[in-house]
This record gives sequence, structure tokens and C-alpha cells, in this order.
Amino acid sequence: MSLPPEKASELKQLIHQQLSKMDVHGRIREILAETIREELAPDQQHLSTEDLIKALRRRGIIDDVMKELNFVTDNVDQELPSSPKQPICFDRQSTLKKTNIDPTRRYLYLQVLGGKAFLEHLQEPEPLPGQVCSTFTLCLHYRNQRFRSKPVPCACEPDFRDGFLLEVHRESLGDGTRMADSTTMLSISDPIHMVLIKTDIFGETTLVASYFLEWRSVLGSENGVTSLTVELMGVGTESKVSVGILNIKLEMYPPLNQTLSQEVVNTQLALERQKTAEKERLFLVYAKQWWREYLQIRPSHNSRLVKIFAQDENGINRPVCSYVKPLRAGRLLDTPRQAARFVNVLGYERAPVIGGGGKQEQWCTLLAFLCRNKGDCEDHANLLCSLLLGYGLEAFVCVGTKAKGVPHAWVMTCGTDGTITFWESLTGHRYIHKPTNADEPPLADQPKPLYPYRTIGCVFNHQMFLGNCQPSDAVEICVFDLNDESKWKPMSEEAIKSVCAPGATTSLPPFPPLCASTIDASVTSNEIEMQLRLLVSEHRKDLGLTTVWEDQLSYLLSPALASYEFERTTSISAGNEEFQDAIRRAVPDGHTFKGFPIHFVYRNARRAFATCLRSPFCEEIICCRGDQVRLAVRVRVFTYPESACAVWIMFACKYRSVL
Repeated sequence: MSLPPEKASELKQLIHQQLSKMDVHGRIREILAETIREELAPDQQHLSTEDLIKALRRRGIIDDVMKELNFVTDNVDQELPSSPKQPICFDRQSTLKKTNIDPTRRYLYLQVLGGKAFLEHLQEPEPLPGQVCSTFTLCLHYRNQRFRSKPVPCACEPDFRDGFLLEVHRESLGDGTRMADSTTMLSISDPIHMVLIKTDIFGETTLVASYFLEWRSVLGSENGVTSLTVELMGVGTESKVSVGILNIKLEMYPPLNQTLSQEVVNTQLALERQKTAEKERLFLVYAKQWWREYLQIRPSHNSRLVKIFAQDENGINRPVCSYVKPLRAGRLLDTPRQAARFVNVLGYERAPVIGGGGKQEQWCTLLAFLCRNKGDCEDHANLLCSLLLGYGLEAFVCVGTKAKGVPHAWVMTCGTDGTITFWESLTGHRYIHKPTNADEPPLADQPKPLYPYRTIGCVFNHQMFLGNCQPSDAVEICVFDLNDESKWKPMSEEAIKSVCAPGATTSLPPFPPLCASTIDASVTSNEIEMQLRLLVSEHRKDLGLTTVWEDQLSYLLSPALASYEFERTTSISAGNEEFQDAIRRAVPDGHTFKGFPIHFVYRNARRAFATCLRSPFCEEIICCRGDQVRLAVRVRVFTYPESACAVWIMFACKYRSVL
């Protein structure tokens, strides 16, 4: 096997490090001196390489080195090109097997060794081989690293058997290149965020549990190895109910030279909790005082949607500013409008509630929202605001109401020229706000608002919180001069920073990075298209109709679908003229062409087909009768980060018009 030059030099460096560690060079020098004294005749001036190697082999040096350099060789051909920055690792006979790691860095190896007491699945039958069943997936985030377990069938004792190698000390986070010792790691307060997702047989996801694992107990364990039993609690209204238990093993690698006493670890954790509790208490005192002052301006403010705290999926009240943070998408998203499109294609689902009584309050942490791939309007607005802040815009989340007084959250950006733009995170639409002048006479021409928003109570981002204290909270007459304290009452930025700045408190969930899509757009498009063809043929057969597909016509629909997605992303229409010209050429004189495009954010072909049949226009195409009927269907899947996708489907037919 030939290695690329950079791999060869990397391999040489690793071998050199290992030889230095074993002090092989010093031992060779000793043997060389000894050999020269004992074996070199006085008249002989030269010792050959072969003589030296024989001497080293006799004394067992070469055997020692080869034992120490026990390389993992499985799948090396596949691993080298796909992970250019990962060195080949030495298998040190620990629980770490066949993993590429850098021996100069400090790692935490987290093993999930099964689950138990998932009582909701007590009656779940054992799945038959090949049978589609509901599955559990465990998602982890730690210091900008994300992991996902293999799906396991839902059961009372789910068979989780996964290991995750977490880099504790990261150069990218400014930790430097030095190997971290126990004391340094004790000061790293980032928890491991674990999210358990259930996926049913239709591909629908449910958030089962969200847990923050405090891993530093391993620093006080013998040999840097410890086992834990983690009880997972439910989410939302079930946040006080246990859903199951995970058995977890933690191991430091390389092994710690010196472990801390458990008392030192416990004292550090207690001090951090105490410090966090004090900061949160002081912020709560300040927030109460701010609210009292806000109500004194005008008693009617009591009915406005001024939201200072919101409950997360674990039922914990957190300042709303902590749900937003500038988030950079790297090379996964290129523009703010593309970011808006990405947030739009994430699914919308209101927080589940048991029984009636209105909307359940639940804002999700970002990891839980991304892993579930769907959430409420607040989750979408928080993510979009974070992405727009990452693009350098002055963005805020707005909390208010839509028509009929329905509570809603959306995003607002303030341009340097004073332009106020509303971004609807659920649709990707943008609206320019032009305030109505309330002092104008009733018959004067006023701009009619195109946006669906009615009232606004407050706006916030990661640094600011402002309550609307204008006489009316109607959006159409609202003035968004956020620096005018007679119109917007601000909270102290220092107070917000004390509990919402990164690292301010240990209770603050860290923001995960976005992950690239794992969906192959071409393969998925073909699969859905073939399934739809089969469904259409079966449907027409039930009606006593034959089905003839025209592949060329199907292909001609592609530019239209690409144009629709481009328009959704950029608000610019392009390429329609070429599509229309191609269709005119493909449809002979005396024939009629009909087309029906539709858009989905899921990949379930049967569900999409059932939705299409509910449209009279689409049903007319699918059930088309006539002379020389030719059918076409084209599917185009556009992928976005987090395996979100926009699925465009176009059904079409052409037939001879018979009067």
C-alpha cells in the first residue's frame, strides 16, 4: 500500500514520538558503544549496519519496538483518504479499538453499554429480521463535536452498544498544543449534552429525553475509568417522569498520570453550582424590578407579550436571551436568505400537550431542535436569529401575536439605513415594515401591511432585551427606533451578559455546530420518483386506465423545479422562459399539456402522493383520460444542513384534445 507524502511524514513523526518515548535512541547508543568495545577488533575501523542490527536483535530491542508499535490495519485503505488530519493510532490494548486518534491530545472515551427500564416499551414485541420497527437514536454534543449512535429497536432494554471518542482539550478552542492534565480538565465545565430521539416506522421523530452529563467525576476515579447509571427524564409536561436508564462507562485516554481526589472534584463542582445559582438569583431580582418599572409606565402593559423567561424541554426556566447566539454555518450555507430557507424546511410542530387548555410552553435547546428536525415557531425564530447574527446582521427575535391573538415569534433585522425587515422563519418570507402614521387623517393613503403580525410585546437577541412601551402594541403603527427609551424599555446589557454570555454560567447549554447533510440528493430523488410512478400506475389501474410514461417529458420538468427552489431561496424568478419553450417543442399541435408542482419538507412518497390526490388539479392530471395520454413525474430533492431537505414534485401529462 503506497502512502501519500503527507501521510508518510505523519507516520514517520508518530514513530519518532514513540521511539523517543521508549528512549530507543539512548538504548541504541549504549549497545553501539558496548558492541564497539567488545566486538570490534583493534585493526578494524568500520562497523557495518548488519552488525549493528544483529546486536540490537540479540538484545531484544527490535522485538520491544515492534510490540509497542502494534498498528491497527483494518480498513486502512478506506480510512486514510477520508480523514487526512487524523493520524494512525496505536492500539494500546485498552477498550479503544480500531480508532484513529492523535496520541498528543487528551480524549474522553464514552461508552453506552445498554439501557433498561424504558417501561413505555415493556410490551414491545421483538422485531423480526428485516422488519421495519421504531428505533432509538442517541445524539451527543461536546465542545463543538457532534456524534450520533446507530439506531436500535425500541425496547424495554434497548441494546445500545456504542462508543464515542470526545476530544477534551481542543486546539480550535484555544487550548494550545500541550497535553491537558487533571487540574486543567477540572476547569473545563462544558457538559456532554445527550439527546434521545425516537423514530417511528413512518420516519416521524419524537424527542424522548435531553440530558446534560457531568463527566468530570472520571478525573477522581482510579485509573481514570468510571461507570455511571444515568436516569433520563421525559420532556415538557413529562419532565419529572423517568423514561429510562442508560449504563455509561467513561475512560480517559491516554490514561491519567495523576488522578485528583474525589473530594477536590466534588468541591469544584459545588463551587460552580453555587456561583451559577448566585448569578441566576441576582438576575431574577433584577428582572422583577425591571418588570415592576415596566408596569408603572402603563397598567395595560400587563397584557402585552413581554417574555423574559422561557421553559426549555426539561421544564427549566431560562432567560430568553440565552436561546440566541451568533451561529456561523461555515461553508454549509452561503447567504442569509439561504439560511432562512434552511430554517423554513425544518419541520413545524407545536409542543405536544396532554388534554386541552391551549398551547404548551416549550422552547427547545438547539441540539434537541436540530436532532428532532422539527420544532415550534420559537425554535425556528431562535435558530434563524442566531444564523443572521452570525452573518453580521443586527437581528432580533420578536414576540407578539398573529391574527386572532395567536402568540407567535418571528425575526427582525435593522438595516444601517433604518430599514426594518421581518423574516418569517416558518415560511422564509421577508417583509419590509413601513409604519402607518397614526396622526394622519382617516382617509389618507396608508401603506397596507403584507405581514401577518398584529401585536409585538418585546424584542431580544443574545445581548439586548427591549420591552415595547409605546401607547399601542400594534405592529403596523410601531416605531422600531430601539435606541429611543420612550418607545422601548431596555434591560441592562450587563445583567443579560452575567447569565447569557458564553461561559457565564455552567447551566447554559452550549451551542452545537451545524452538520452537513447525509442525504444523497440524486439517489433520494430517483427513489421517490420510482415510488411515485408505481403509486400512480396502481391508482390508474384501479380506475381501469393504462399508464404510459414519457421519460423525455419527465426530464424537461427538471429546470422548472430548480427554478422554483431558486425563487424560494433568493426571491428572484429565473429560467422560466427556457422551460416554457422546451415544453412547447415537446407538445405536438393539437395536444394539451398540464403540469402541477408541489413542495414538501419530508421524503415519504406515499404520504406525498396522498396529499397530491387531495388537490383537484393534481388528481385531474393523475387520472387523465383521453387519446394518446402520456404521463410524466419529476422529483428533485434539495439538501440542506442537518439532513433537512426541500422536495419538489411535478406531475404532468399531455394528450390529444378531442372535442
